[in-house]
Amino acid sequence: MEASSVLQGVPVATAKKKSTAPRKPRADAERNRLHLTDVAKKAFAERGADVTLDEIAKRAGVGIGTLYRHFPTRDAMLQAVYRHEVEQLAGAADALLERMKPLDALRAWLRLFVDYLGTKKIILPVLNAATSDNSALFDYSATQIRAAAERLITRAIEHGDVHQDVRPMDLLYAVFGFSTSNDPADWMPRAYRLIDILIAGLASADGPEGTSKRGKGARGAA
Repeated sequence: MEASSVLQGVPVATAKKKSTAPRKPRADAERNRLHLTDVAKKAFAERGADVTLDEIAKRAGVGIGTLYRHFPTRDAMLQAVYRHEVEQLAGAADALLERMKPLDALRAWLRLFVDYLGTKKIILPVLNAATSDNSALFDYSATQIRAAAERLITRAIEHGDVHQDVRPMDLLYAVFGFSTSNDPADWMPRAYRLIDILIAGLASADGPEGTSKRGKGARGAA
């Protein structure tokens, strides 16, 4: 919307006062940004470092000017893709806890963590090649992911689902280490199976999950 149309019929003093308030991104602008981020992620996954911003704009069906308004540089685009993946993963923790039991939410979130690692394998080499210093971005991502894991583990402990000595970073390192040290074509299904094994090992014998499993085993042995 043009500024002139917004100010029609508004006293000058009022217009100046309103202009000082922080402006939130318009809904359509935010949709365009998210659409560009998603298209860029897919383009980098397919083409790697060779993809150009012009190509991303064409794939997204927008003009190059629109892309530059959101992402003035290639580095900004790459960092936005990486940050968006991190924020989606971190935000999923609370969403899963709202609709699942804590242990089920933890399992589902760890699977999303594996998906995130899959994207990271694609984006990270391109990001490192394009940008010399990503330390602030990586610190931000580590903080967000660690906090999400801590929320999930804390809720599971409070619910009695897992042992109280379970540490979020130990769990993340286990999944991360497996996912980064194994790179066969089927590494993701293998990582999902590892998560099931880890969750089974984490379950507290005194909690809801542990009690039901021990109960079934006792009845079966009788």
